[in-house]
Amino acid sequence: MRLRLPLLCAALIGLAACGSGNNDTAAPTTTSPAAAATTPTPPASAPTPATASTAAPAASGSTAGVAAPAAAPTADADDANRPAPKPFVDDGKWVEGKNYFRIDPAQPTSTPGKIEVTEVFSYGCPFCYQFNGLVEQMAKDLPRGAVMTYTPASFRPDENWPLMQRAFLTAQALGIEKQSHDAMFDAVNKSGELGILDSTSNRRKPESAWPTIDDVAKFYAKYGVKPEEFVATAKSFTITTKMKRADELVRAYEVDGTPAIIVNGKYRLSPTSAGGYPQAVELTQWLVSKEAAGK
Repeated sequence: MRLRLPLLCAALIGLAACGSGNNDTAAPTTTSPAAAATTPTPPASAPTPATASTAAPAASGSTAGVAAPAAAPTADADDANRPAPKPFVDDGKWVEGKNYFRIDPAQPTSTPGKIEVTEVFSYGCPFCYQFNGLVEQMAKDLPRGAVMTYTPASFRPDENWPLMQRAFLTAQALGIEKQSHDAMFDAVNKSGELGILDSTSNRRKPESAWPTIDDVAKFYAKYGVKPEEFVATAKSFTITTKMKRADELVRAYEVDGTPAIIVNGKYRLSPTSAGGYPQAVELTQWLVSKEAAGK
């Protein structure tokens, strides 16, 4: 498990996407980038997540019952070999309305019969980049009957998030999202190959120099997909429809900042509301146990 703390994070914190916390929560005590970079373990507390301060207004009409997009679950062929969910114990540590929030109405999941844990994320979010290693480990540690999925957000067009959303959903449709997931985070946040910041100056590139779908297609070519095939798929009606459905679901979840974790379409939490990245994992596991126990 790797802790991902991007070198560009200090510069990114100055952007509007990182300017204020998720409305659900109070800001936790933060760990300085310099301190976090010198420790092999995840920080005890999370920085303020990216927020939807420039989100497009919600579509008219109710989002109740929005069908979940075709999210990418982790492989669960070995589900029978996973441990059973931990017994649910409510010792008062986690408080609804403070550490986690009920989604009303609850949203349908894309994995019927499973307890679904969904990360709402963007490759363009530096805090999702930091959280990614823990999310990967959490997915591996999920108990029997639980599955991990991912919903890409697009509510920061001022930071090229719609392109990142299209990229993930296209890679997913082509079956290469799992092997490319970490590298895509690195290309946006570490090397800057697909980022909006200049990797040498840490300054924002002019919008005319932002990565395009053709640049993204060249990146994914290393995973065996011809650039022209990637672009054609990315611009297809199917992917555009999936993007709209993902946006509807993010609104239905009432997510206004990333990263966010959704448990079984019923509960929403963030590293900020939980008190830190490790705590977010612990709270997620607790909510999975709660669901498994039917509480």
